[in-house]
Amino acid sequence: MTIGSSGSNPARRDLNLADMSPAYFALVMATGIVSLAASMMEHPNLALALFVLNIGQYAVLWLLYALRAWRYPRRFFGDMVAHLAGPGYFTTVAGTGILASQFMILRENIAAGAALWALAVVLWVCLTYTIFTAFTVRREKPTLDKGINGGWLLAVVATQALSVSTALLAARIDQPYRLELNLMALSMWLWGGMLYIWMMSLIFYRYAFFRFSPGDLAPPYWINMGAMAISTLAGSLLILNAPHAPYLMSLLPFLKGFTVFYWATGTWWIPMLLLLGIWRYGYERFPFEYDPLYWGAVFPLGMYAACTWQMDRAMEFGFLSALPHAFLYIALAAWTVTFVGMVRSLARGLPLHARG
Repeated sequence: MTIGSSGSNPARRDLNLADMSPAYFALVMATGIVSLAASMMEHPNLALALFVLNIGQYAVLWLLYALRAWRYPRRFFGDMVAHLAGPGYFTTVAGTGILASQFMILRENIAAGAALWALAVVLWVCLTYTIFTAFTVRREKPTLDKGINGGWLLAVVATQALSVSTALLAARIDQPYRLELNLMALSMWLWGGMLYIWMMSLIFYRYAFFRFSPGDLAPPYWINMGAMAISTLAGSLLILNAPHAPYLMSLLPFLKGFTVFYWATGTWWIPMLLLLGIWRYGYERFPFEYDPLYWGAVFPLGMYAACTWQMDRAMEFGFLSALPHAFLYIALAAWTVTFVGMVRSLARGLPLHARG
């Protein structure tokens, strides 16, 4: 991955790095969940290839973020406390949690998985209380229609990614920490659900009562569905962990009910988002070109495939098996198109920032 143009203009390279999207770790999120979904549905070679690629992407993105923080600290930390840009940093938490899950599931590497999980915990604590404290105390704030979009739900995704990786870690270690980790996974799952209710209420209000232009429908609006999909995945893992934690067993009806509730809510969003996409690109003729934010649309597709497969297994339905396979192929197609667009964009020296 290059930073700037194919020419030798250092100013252009610096500009691209300065404007780099805070949400670029959605690339790791999308690649990781497609890899995990492929593994679930018995495509081991594809899962492993995407896993190896994801390790490289993760390392490169941390290098770029570190360079941006060093060379442009005002821009880096200024974006962190901006209402539209700040939530994009939660992709670092979700991407780290998903890569931790890949290590644990695909390679059974508990040490690497636990190390990444610990990093995700630290990132979650730092970003959650930095970003939302800054939003609360700043004197000048945007109006609701200018200050919120689907990207805010990345805070939910980050929380649930931590729940998922915690539940996976709990299933792979013995006492004395198994019970504590399951409680942490449960707590993060519940907090993520509450956070979704708060944020989705504001986002839906913005949908219905403020002017909506094609430019407002940025790809992170797919996180409306993706946040519910990863909540479904976390709930399914808690159900599977219940035999090893008595308090989860006592909550089993509650866990199953809310897991299906999350899945049904995420499923409801799919036709709505498709219709809005047709309106944006078909009716309004909004230009379709690569944007880093499109990784925020690939991720929910892969997550829906993974969560549906896992829920079908945890709930012992047995009749949803075709749906996750279909969404895996859809997610893989979307990932391929977006990845090719990213490579072409970087080869042409286009900036790494989000245009939306």
